[in-house]
Amino acid sequence: MPQPQTTSDTANDTRIDFLYLSEPDMIRAGVTDMPACVDTMSDMLGLFAAGDYRMAGTENNSHGAQIFFPEHESFPGMPVDGPDRRFMAMPAYLGGDYQAAGCKWYGSNVANKERGLPRSILMFTLSDKDTGAPLAIMSANLLSAYRTGAIPGVGARYLARDDARVVGIVGPGPMNRTSLESFLAVRPGIDTVRVFGRSQGGIDTFIAWATEKFPQLTIEQVDSFEAAVRGSDIVSIAVPSQSGSEHYPLVRDEWVKPGAFVCCSAHLAVEESLVQRSRHVADARKIYQAWAEELPEPAHETVGIWGIHLVDRVRDGRMAPEQFEDVGEIIRGITPGRTDDDEIFIYSVGGMPVEDVAWATQVYRNAVRDGIGTKLNLWNTPALA
Repeated sequence: MPQPQTTSDTANDTRIDFLYLSEPDMIRAGVTDMPACVDTMSDMLGLFAAGDYRMAGTENNSHGAQIFFPEHESFPGMPVDGPDRRFMAMPAYLGGDYQAAGCKWYGSNVANKERGLPRSILMFTLSDKDTGAPLAIMSANLLSAYRTGAIPGVGARYLARDDARVVGIVGPGPMNRTSLESFLAVRPGIDTVRVFGRSQGGIDTFIAWATEKFPQLTIEQVDSFEAAVRGSDIVSIAVPSQSGSEHYPLVRDEWVKPGAFVCCSAHLAVEESLVQRSRHVADARKIYQAWAEELPEPAHETVGIWGIHLVDRVRDGRMAPEQFEDVGEIIRGITPGRTDDDEIFIYSVGGMPVEDVAWATQVYRNAVRDGIGTKLNLWNTPALA
């Protein structure tokens, strides 16, 4: 199938076609190809560190625009606030070999699970950077899940020990499923996974999934946070919690082995002595700095992601700015990655819309190449021009 036309071949050709990609189409086009996704995210983070991107906001670093709802019904039919009850638009442009713009739009409601639906339902529009015409409209739940899970893999590629064998999983939800996939993509010597979670049902689901997908692994349920961390070469922590540092999962110094790579994709607290003997790297430092500007100080009390805590430490003088490192700068060779086998890294994962643009562009190109998707027509000639 030829590439959907979005810009005119001649001065008088105004026809615009685009692809619709359903979730099955996205799977066929490679959205779940984790090794390729890690490569794409590595490339994207290098471009981000170089500044070849744009996102929303006056400083081009905004996560997006979110609709909040009132605690009580203000008008008939208006939704009310609740856990993860929101709508959000996340636009971005990415340069390099991507040269595309796009926007992820989603609604989120925990009550969806009672209807057999995901908490969030996502769609993505990929656009021509010059005309703004749509290239594709695509299902984005898997797009978002895989680009998010690939970012831990990028960290592990540059920061984890080459001989990493044991992974500790704290919080066996969807985030840690794709994170484990990405760790295996970059450290194929992994042979053991230790799993700790709050819900036995969640643990059982994770173990069943991992056993089927990675039969070569030894998968062990452990009975504590500590047991998942002790002796692990890679630790992945994704445990949602209430705001306030007293609620965040605390990693104690004595648990963490020399050379460990600790990946935090949700709220986290770290014992001070461990903070002092670790290197601290974020997926994209600018995002946390922009995010923290919108929050009361200390920002980490409101948003528990570790990168926000690092902003607080730099602000109040507990950490020098250069100690808050950026993986994109490591990718580009501006700062070194791992320099010895005993270095401990604490790696913060936050997420940003340029990730969606990068992976959406690659999946779209796969779909065009392989004739996947439904070609739709926007117009032959616009009614208003």
